[in-house]
Amino acid sequence: MTAAPRPVRAEPPAPGDRSRPVRSPCVSICRIDADSGLCTGCQRTLDEIAEWGTMADAGRLEVWGRIVQRREAGAR
Repeated sequence: MTAAPRPVRAEPPAPGDRSRPVRSPCVSICRIDADSGLCTGCQRTLDEIAEWGTMADAGRLEVWGRIVQRREAGAR
């Protein structure tokens, strides 16, 4: 028996890494969970997804911080 594949997920930027723009957490699995209101692929809210393109890197890092917290809390 083989193990189930791990879910695909992007990793946050390394702390203090300012060498390039903050990359998107999108993994092209775009489904919003009705209970949590989060995308099942990237763990962002619809507002965070919609605003990503116009956010400065500081805002993107804040979103990444919330994503990490959601993952640690076990949000799906």
